[in-house]
This record gives sequence, C-alpha cells and structure tokens, in this order.
Amino acid sequence: MGKCSLCGDDEKHISFNLSLCSACARKRESREIAERVHQKSIEGFSLRKPSGTGSACSQCVNHCHMSENERGLCGLRSNQGGTVRPLLSEEAVVDWYYDPLPTNCVAEWICPATEGNALGKNLAVFFHGCTFDCMFCQNWQHKMGVKELKPRRTVDQLVRAINHDTHCICFFGGDPSPQLEYAFQACEKLIEKGKGVPRICWETNGSMSPDLAKRITEYSFRTGGTVKFDLKAIDENLHFALCGTSNKQTLHNFRALSKRLVEFGRPFLVASTLLVPGYVDAKEVGSIARFVADLNPEIPYSLLAFHPDYLMTDLPFTSKAEADAALAAARGAGLRNVHVGNVHILD
Repeated sequence: MGKCSLCGDDEKHISFNLSLCSACARKRESREIAERVHQKSIEGFSLRKPSGTGSACSQCVNHCHMSENERGLCGLRSNQGGTVRPLLSEEAVVDWYYDPLPTNCVAEWICPATEGNALGKNLAVFFHGCTFDCMFCQNWQHKMGVKELKPRRTVDQLVRAINHDTHCICFFGGDPSPQLEYAFQACEKLIEKGKGVPRICWETNGSMSPDLAKRITEYSFRTGGTVKFDLKAIDENLHFALCGTSNKQTLHNFRALSKRLVEFGRPFLVASTLLVPGYVDAKEVGSIARFVADLNPEIPYSLLAFHPDYLMTDLPFTSKAEADAALAAARGAGLRNVHVGNVHILD
C-alpha cells in the first residue's frame, strides 16, 4: 500500500503507484499528480501525449491535436497530410475468439440471446488500444498490441469468422472507440448479408463522439443487441485520477442514449462499474446509481468484483462486504435491476 502525496494518509487502501487517497483523488489539486502518473504509464508502451498543435481528432473525449505524422493518445490515430485518420487503412489491431452461449459477457444476465437453453456461440471481438488509461485495467495487455501494431486483421477476415452458429458478436477491448471505422465496416457487411445477422453488441467506456455513440446504438437496435457502458466513476477528478481523462463525454452519451429506451422497447442499454477497493466504494456507486436512476430506474446495472492488476496490484480483491454495501447503495438510489458479477473472486 502507498501513502497519499497530498494529505500523508497511509492507513486506507491507497495505491502505491497513484499515491492519492480516495478523498484527495476527488480534489482538483490532484490533477497534476495524476497527470504525471498516467504519462509514465503510457510511456511504457511507447505512447505519449501529443503536442497539442496541428489537426484535431474528434473521435473521442481526448480531442487530441496532432502535428504531421504524430499519433494521438490512443496510439491508433494519426495526422496524415493534415487529416486525422486511423493509423491503419485496411486493417485494425484486433483479434477474436468464440464463446459458447451462455457467454461470460457483462450483460449476459439480461441478454435475450442467453435466455433458456441457448445454443450457439458469441464472437468476442477484442480491439487493442483504448481512449482511457485505467490504472486498474483488467485487460492491460491490449497496450502491447498498440505498441507492436499486431495482431492485425482485415474486415473480410472478421466477416468470414461469422457462421450459422454465431448468434451474437460483441465488440470490446481495450475499447472499440479508436477503431470504430473498422467495426462499422464489419457491421455493414454483416447486415448486407441479410438473413442470419447476429446480434451486434458493444462493451465500451462510452468516450466516443456523440455521433459515433448514436451509430453504435443503431447497429444494436437493428439486430437486437445491447450497448454496455462502463461507468468507472461519477466524480470527474476521481475519474481523471483513475483513468487519465474526463468522464464528461461518457456521461453525456449515456444520458443521450437513455432517452431512446422507450423507442427501443427493451433494455438495450446497460451500465457496469468495477468496485475498486479504496476508491470506487458504496458512496461512489450510490452516486453513479442515482445518475442512472434519474434517467431510467429500469436500466440494468452490474457491479463487478475487482482483482489486483496492472498498476494497482497492491490493492486487495473486492470483499463480499464491499460488494453487499455497493449493491445496497445502488438499490437505495432507486435502481430496480442491479446485479453483482465476478462473485467467484469476492474476498
């Protein structure tokens, strides 16, 4: 465990690498410390904050300004001839695998594709790269894919991976946000095939531009899929400390998509939060849940147990008591459909 750089506290769950206690991480003056921590983190994967001059990228919350041939924070978009576009033109840094149904998807507990004795499989499409730098990332190895720009796959390779047993396809990662052009091409080709189009689902941090958020929702609506947003924290300073960037775009997109629930007529929109000991506790979960419940109390909300990983290996597993408190806080905030996932790793 670490010691807080601002208040000197060393009695609570404090990440050594972050060196901020929960209370101080919520203060505006913690930003400078968090900025240094995240810069060091991404440098380990040959990434860096762009110069701030040149062409602007509108893909996500980071709004990177890049000079000629410079990459954005995600490492997968660059300024090419004065225009920001994907670093790879015909491919993406992506891989996939098959999951038998019912799958271990975060939204599995409310997904119609896994009702009853579901047969078939899910194609889990894992995008390397992300618009966030979460210190607790449970899939941080995706950063190596960005550093090495592999594995690389074409859209046609992905489309050919779909067969009659593929009932759903889930785009996740990392995060799909930096490489959405690739995902959209695959979606269009699948829909063009007509009969037997699998459900199209997304697991994302929700940081993409509003237009892109609307577009991923359309693909899910047309195919009966779901859109799962990972709401990592509601407090913007805490979110910056843990993830290296703002949560404003995520919250804006989630609010906008929630307005379409009546139109869709089913719970296509799902929220989840990782219970990070010492940081994302029952109080934070209660605040997130109130945000969600004010939009629609029927939105499904999944609380996920944490295991130590990446830059927070010195934190403990989520305890059952912490999970129970978070569950009570979410229900107390007015949500009617709350679930605890990863219960097998609760301490």
